Amino acid sequence: MDASAAQPGRMTGILLRLRALWQDRSGVGAVEFALIAPLLLCLYITAFELTIGLSMSKRTTRTASTVADLVTQQSSVTPTVLATMKDVANSLFAPYSPQNLTIKITGITIDASGNPTVAWSWDQLNGRPYAVGTAVTSVPTDMRTPSTFLVRAEISVTHQLFMVMPGLLPSQLKTITMGRQYFYRQRVGTSIACTGC
Repeated sequence: MDASAAQPGRMTGILLRLRALWQDRSGVGAVEFALIAPLLLCLYITAFELTIGLSMSKRTTRTASTVADLVTQQSSVTPTVLATMKDVANSLFAPYSPQNLTIKITGITIDASGNPTVAWSWDQLNGRPYAVGTAVTSVPTDMRTPSTFLVRAEISVTHQLFMVMPGLLPSQLKTITMGRQYFYRQRVGTSIACTGC
């Protein structure tokens, strides 16, 4: 048989097969799912991470507010009383366990000119994070009422991203530090003394 005569028949067979393949719709759903599945998985993981992160952020804010609120209800405190704020913080973060929890509580005196200075300070290690008499610049303007007393509570925790695949992000981006501070006025008397702070 002549090779030139077999060539058109072979081309017709190949074209028929290509046409049949083009018209065959079986398996299209599987291909579409294979293309969309990674995107859906990424959206699910992102939504999960955002939900947990927002929950930790809200707990950090609530903890700072509650600690400041509890301290301002006292007429005087001691480092022993302030140390119980670690238990308060842990209970407010439940069911999560706060990692690298830092607590700083500061008594702030505002003088007759409206200048805030540190009266005492305490942290979770029973240290004094701020020197007495240091100016406090972070007090909001509307809280600088002359001859008053404030308590500032600062809470900081780290949040580890759960679902990040190893090697996908640099290690410094896998941990987020969340910090909040709250100011409250004293409730009893004109100031809150801290013996031993």
